[in-house]
Amino acid sequence: MKATCIFEFDTDKLPKKGVFVVNHVSYLDPILLFAFLPGNPVFALNGHLYRRHWIRFLMQRADVIQFNPIEPADIKKLIATVDENRLVVIFAEGRITEDGGLMKIYEAPGLVADKSKAPLIPVWIDGPQYGYFSKTKGRLPHRPLPKMRIFVGKPRNFKLKDELRRQRDHISNEVYIILREMGFKINYDPNISIFAQLMKTAKVYSRTGWFSKRPRIIEDVNRKKKSYKDIIVAAFALGRSFKKFTVPNENVGVLLPNAIATVCAFFGLSAFERTPVMINFSVGAKNMVSMCHTAMVKTVITSKTFIIKGKLEPAVEALEKAGYKIVYLEDIAKNMSLWTKISAFLSYKVKRVPHKKGGDKKAVILFTSGSEGAPKAVLLSHANLIANVNQLAAIQTITFKDMLFNALPMFHSFGLMVGMLFPLFQGAKLFLYPSPLHYRVVAELVYELGVTLMIGTDTFLRGYAKIAHPYDFHNIRLMYSGGEAAKPDTRNMWMEHSGVRMMEAYGATECSPVMTANNGIFNKFGSIGKLLPGMQYRIEPVDGIERGGELCVKGPNVMLGYYMADNPGVLVPPQNGWYHTGDVVDMDEIGFFTIKDRIKRFAKIGGEMVSLNAVQDMVIAATESMGEYNYGVVAIPHESKGEQIVLVTNNRSVTSSMLHEYVKNNGMSELYLPRIILYHDKLPVFATGKSDNVTLKREVMEELSATAEKAA
Repeated sequence: MKATCIFEFDTDKLPKKGVFVVNHVSYLDPILLFAFLPGNPVFALNGHLYRRHWIRFLMQRADVIQFNPIEPADIKKLIATVDENRLVVIFAEGRITEDGGLMKIYEAPGLVADKSKAPLIPVWIDGPQYGYFSKTKGRLPHRPLPKMRIFVGKPRNFKLKDELRRQRDHISNEVYIILREMGFKINYDPNISIFAQLMKTAKVYSRTGWFSKRPRIIEDVNRKKKSYKDIIVAAFALGRSFKKFTVPNENVGVLLPNAIATVCAFFGLSAFERTPVMINFSVGAKNMVSMCHTAMVKTVITSKTFIIKGKLEPAVEALEKAGYKIVYLEDIAKNMSLWTKISAFLSYKVKRVPHKKGGDKKAVILFTSGSEGAPKAVLLSHANLIANVNQLAAIQTITFKDMLFNALPMFHSFGLMVGMLFPLFQGAKLFLYPSPLHYRVVAELVYELGVTLMIGTDTFLRGYAKIAHPYDFHNIRLMYSGGEAAKPDTRNMWMEHSGVRMMEAYGATECSPVMTANNGIFNKFGSIGKLLPGMQYRIEPVDGIERGGELCVKGPNVMLGYYMADNPGVLVPPQNGWYHTGDVVDMDEIGFFTIKDRIKRFAKIGGEMVSLNAVQDMVIAATESMGEYNYGVVAIPHESKGEQIVLVTNNRSVTSSMLHEYVKNNGMSELYLPRIILYHDKLPVFATGKSDNVTLKREVMEELSATAEKAA
């Protein structure tokens, strides 16, 4: 057994009094801390530790007191102890974790620090959760002698905000934020490549016990389960084949659906320093050619079966006509030599990683949805992806007992990172499904597989809830919505229908993608959660917005930069590392962000800023009794007023007079009234289900222009 202790500060400068606040992963924790922490601290042991004679025996030379974190007398006793110029150790969770991550945080450490005017010294223990003295059996792979690390952070002052109404929430929130930052910092390696991370995870999770079988961790619609070994061997074999027709650092197009073969191709390219360019196959042949042009692609990897089933032959013809080489996985498999297969297996056995270093090297190129204009190519580094995985892991723990169902396409950052890399790098099982639109099939598969983790956009999650049997989702313990705003009635539907709490996260392709998220510990419906660890933020004022402003973020998950369609191959990095989200947000007193609007989703009418989302919400409220219809709101130029609002809907019962009546009766401004109403049978959406406002605006402009020409 090997244990190391790392200090962020010079131990000679350890304060005379203070509170060591620690995560709790095993029964060995107090013994390890007694062996490594300086300063002869007092150990405040909860009952589950204090009642064990062997722990008290091994710590008989330490100052130990029994402690109940909800007992006022015990808290007062600790405050008095710290006031005597002593250091105390408190396990903030009050009990040993059951999954390796943080659990409920008590306010006791913060109260003791505040009342005694002593600094908090955060401590993170990592490693014992994989040992036999933990409570993670069945969730994490156990081994007899796991490596252990203790990370001691810099002392920091802790002071309550007297003006806050919810002091207890604030205390536990602050302690939780401090500890999760520590958890992220100790687990994030900015220099490792994503393929090396896959190999590292496989080493930990390839066995779950001495005599256990190798776990099968990934499955797709072909229903052939694969292990980490299978994925890595296939990645090595494909990577060696890709080397024959590509060069190092080349951007290679990937035109494939959600399938195991796509995962293997992705890691095969990455292993040998080729950059996967994930092509959105839902946008049409012209846009696919444009994407390849923007990202300087020469070769596109795809599958004959996929092209036929997806009816993408015109897209392939367009790509070939534009000069791009098309390579089929079936042809690679057919022509793969025996030596390539043998060398791939040997590389896995000797744990050979061709390129261990990642850092700021290119990892993947994705494309924005184009909600603000022409899609841009977003270049993400290895460090970006690894950071975002660890940021998510710091706030939401998943284990190999979990299975994540991913029907979101991997050309979308949500589907790629959260839906594929996150579960694979955290040891959870993964099921890949090629389309989120097959509502009934998805619901049946979730039931059959016993899925525990579900992700999707509000549109798709709403569709599943409507069609599925209430018991189909009985195993779901975590459901995350992202990609578009989560509607209150969708959340209510899930709670009433299946008893599932749908939580919301928020991100952008440019941030790998997750920036904020709710979780099981801190969740606020209607918010997008709290900022992930390792990130900075600022809220910049926006003209016409009284409360809140534009959210700008900076952190290890923020992209390297854009490739623009009009300047392909030339990287445009974010200015000073800051990404401007374009979203107007507000933040409450304990750190929950709420999106108020999107800057580009405003119309300026007569000098006044009018929220297009607010107009859409008004229309939905006014027509609530009519049933479910689709509504889209865009702003177009107006000669005298600057802009005018156009409503597009498939509800032909909507009229200007009824909307005017609703606005009048509810005391709303008439600026919210659409000046033009158009009726379309279908409104454009992206593959993720998100409204395609750019296409909608273009259609509106074309329709109104054609109408004007006829009138003339």
